[in-house]
Amino acid sequence: MSEAVLSPCGPVVDADAAARAHERLSEAATEGGWADLLEAHWPALEPVFAASPYLFGLARRWPDTLRTLLEQGPDARLADVLARTNALTGGADDLRAPLRRLKGELHLLTALADLGGLWTLDQVTGALSRFADISSRAALAAVAHDQRERGKLVSAADDRRGPVPGLFGLAMGKHGADELNYSSDIDISLFWDPEALTPALAEGVEPQRFLDRLAHAFATLMQERTGDGYVFRVDLRLRPDPSSTPPVVSVPFALTYYEGVGQNWERAAFIKARAMLGDPRAGKAFLKALVPFIWRRSLDYPAILDIQSIKRQIHVHKTGEGLEAAGANLKLGRGGIREIEFFAQTQQLILGGRDAKLRTPRTVDALAALRDAGHVKAGVCEELTAAYVELRGLEHRVQMLDDEQTHSLPLDPVRRAAVAALAGEGALSAFDARVEALLIRVNGRYGELFEGGEELSSPYGSLVFTGVENDPETLLTLERMGFSEPAGVADTIRSWHHGRIPATRTERGRELFTRLAPRLLTALADTGAADDAFRRFAVFFAGLSAGVQVQALFLAQPRLFELVVGVMAFAPRLARTLGRYPAALDSMLDARFAQDLEADSGIAEQMLAETVAASDFEAAMNAVRRIHRDQMFRIGLQILTGRAGPEAAGRALTALADAVMAALAPVALAEAERQGGALAGGKVAVIALGKAGSREMRASSDLDLMTLYDAPADAMSAGKGWAAGVFYSRFTQRLIAALSAHTAEGGLYEVDMRLRPGAAKGPVSLRLSALQDYYATEGDTWEFMALTRGRVVWANDPAFGRQVTAALEAVLRRPRPGVDVAADARRMRDLMARERPGKGDWDLKLAPGGQVDAEFVAQVGQLHAAAIGEPLTVSTLEALAGEPALAEAWRLQQALGQVLAAAFDTPGDPSNEPEGFRNRLAEASGAADFDALSTHLQQVRRKARAAFETALPPVRDGD
Repeated sequence: MSEAVLSPCGPVVDADAAARAHERLSEAATEGGWADLLEAHWPALEPVFAASPYLFGLARRWPDTLRTLLEQGPDARLADVLARTNALTGGADDLRAPLRRLKGELHLLTALADLGGLWTLDQVTGALSRFADISSRAALAAVAHDQRERGKLVSAADDRRGPVPGLFGLAMGKHGADELNYSSDIDISLFWDPEALTPALAEGVEPQRFLDRLAHAFATLMQERTGDGYVFRVDLRLRPDPSSTPPVVSVPFALTYYEGVGQNWERAAFIKARAMLGDPRAGKAFLKALVPFIWRRSLDYPAILDIQSIKRQIHVHKTGEGLEAAGANLKLGRGGIREIEFFAQTQQLILGGRDAKLRTPRTVDALAALRDAGHVKAGVCEELTAAYVELRGLEHRVQMLDDEQTHSLPLDPVRRAAVAALAGEGALSAFDARVEALLIRVNGRYGELFEGGEELSSPYGSLVFTGVENDPETLLTLERMGFSEPAGVADTIRSWHHGRIPATRTERGRELFTRLAPRLLTALADTGAADDAFRRFAVFFAGLSAGVQVQALFLAQPRLFELVVGVMAFAPRLARTLGRYPAALDSMLDARFAQDLEADSGIAEQMLAETVAASDFEAAMNAVRRIHRDQMFRIGLQILTGRAGPEAAGRALTALADAVMAALAPVALAEAERQGGALAGGKVAVIALGKAGSREMRASSDLDLMTLYDAPADAMSAGKGWAAGVFYSRFTQRLIAALSAHTAEGGLYEVDMRLRPGAAKGPVSLRLSALQDYYATEGDTWEFMALTRGRVVWANDPAFGRQVTAALEAVLRRPRPGVDVAADARRMRDLMARERPGKGDWDLKLAPGGQVDAEFVAQVGQLHAAAIGEPLTVSTLEALAGEPALAEAWRLQQALGQVLAAAFDTPGDPSNEPEGFRNRLAEASGAADFDALSTHLQQVRRKARAAFETALPPVRDGD
């Protein structure tokens, strides 16, 4: 070279490849008369072409380029390449091939000047950045030329405002700081000023559509791969909210975005921003307008913490564990370039608002400025600067192998040895040790920054959600956490950081979410059901009308937060409640939430008071539904966390249903009176049957009800003259609607009236005397069995309620001569087994030895007790006092059923559920683990079925 001689970069890693390269290039050099020049420089070229197929390919394809480079030196050749690029004219088709050829020349001369020791890192990155500037401007001018040819752009080609007035592009990232790496893409943010652009377009041309097509044409011209290669990959995503905005964003929208929801990582990105493309004055004015956003003169403590979070999201291993050269990501991995950049940028953001000397875009210069201002020790600055230069050099050498946009050292030792050779190292082990020591030093220094604060990574690894593309280390962390689609999770988290949901729309909400996100993801992973839990949490989180209070609550009360995450993982029923009605979370703050379920929480009185105060029927229904929803959530959580056993849970769920009916029955009666007028002398009672009657409800239980009334025979309603039967049927219909209708506040219960006498064809409400007559003459054994769990839950006249209670007991005690209750019950159970057999081992109700077997025996026992004058009970367990095997089976399956019903709308086979939920089931049953529970359940059921066969033996034909 005329200015200096290339030096060998390192050893020849592949002698055969070097020999082939020499042979091919010698042919061209001999033919061109520059063989002596090639031989003079071959000692420096040999290790390069032996290691890099890409660089040899450039030299082989364009040997004259290599010749002029060797003759003139890199500085002269760079000036020539830039001048020829700047001189290009015409449209996209005219520039496509020349731009790619010039990029090839630039790549060859830059690599050889770098590897040959002639250029420093700054010269290398500066050359790449300057070519990126000039080629981008040429490409924009070319696509603008095409638009003028089509008549859509009417401004002059030499308009001082650029090829398209009002359109400008900011060079971002390393391009903006003149630090571009060897095979980098270029980050360009495109913006437009409506006032300047619109007059430059032909009449009828819609500006946004025009710009979107122009941006697409520009990017295509730059990055489309042809036989000549490509110029630069172009990334237009460093713009406001790129997933929901067009590729070219209007200035008014952008300024509003950055002022309103701009994030700290976007502030950090603008440290390196430079007006580079299009209208230069508009670009500079835009950056000036953003100065208050980028460089804040005053920051409160939460804002400082949020900036520091940029650093704390990266997991630091103080021991250097896991930092290996093979596969190391020199840019984004631990101890990599990004950590040095974040080290500088986070401090620049905090301190640069008051000290303009710290606002330099280049990383090395920023470290020096921080040192000079006394914020970084001189030794740390020197160490990180040297590490940055070395890491950037290694990054370039990785990319020089094949011109790939990669930042990772190859896992393949042969390819990694090629990188080592380009870096001057012949022994791979020594190279690996050198790289590992470098990464450990950087990671250690990075760990010292803001030391002692709250970590925002996870025990699983780094969780970085800055930028517009997914961080590879974060994706690996999410994969380790158990997410099946890490990229989708990362995209969702990033969208929340962008303020796309109400919870993160404010700056404070986003600051809190930055702290909450790693805790959330870690907690989700710890459940063992990360995917399901995240999906349900996303529904809940997106449904919050505001998020500051909730996120602050979660951060202040980690146990509460873990409880909510557990709900998301294991309890779709409760998760749906939170998802549809996030305000249900407020109930967790009520002092009564953690109160023992057996204690009187005053809910019944509250419901009654709110229905009395309600303005109309629907308002009363909604008031009850809100309280009911909160209480169902409270009871469900106590069941799932083991605070409430199965009997206590059954009583609490039933007490809640009783309170609902006691609150809504008077409202339904008032509604019937409003429609038809009052019924003088009338009395009515609501009777619960089934599990509501026996106080053994689950979260999924419906209400088996009937209503009984009494009134004078000639009683008529005051308004419409309804007879008593019509009036109380209307009341019952209004009560059913109040209990089962879905309103804006949701539903309450399904109501089943089929257990009333004559349900198939009789009236919906019965006169008490009609019930007594029915059971005296027509009632089947199964109807008497159902009545053993009958219980008055409300009456408009307490005396009538007592009268009905006595009447029900009298019905049960009336002799039924000639009736074999046990045989009738066994026939009915056998019919049920044929028509509705159990659906597997986890059908707790219908499987042999399941709860129906126990309940049949209990109810038959109650009918026998009634016949001989013994005390009666609605409780299944009390009725099974003499049947220990059946009682144990019923109690175990009730415990399991309570947990399953609290968690699921339709419980299936829990063996398919996450381990955490299976463990909770085992805990509820007292078993050591889920396998032990399954075994125990089968054993208990076998004993229960045997006891059932003894209590209700099979009926022989003819009996």
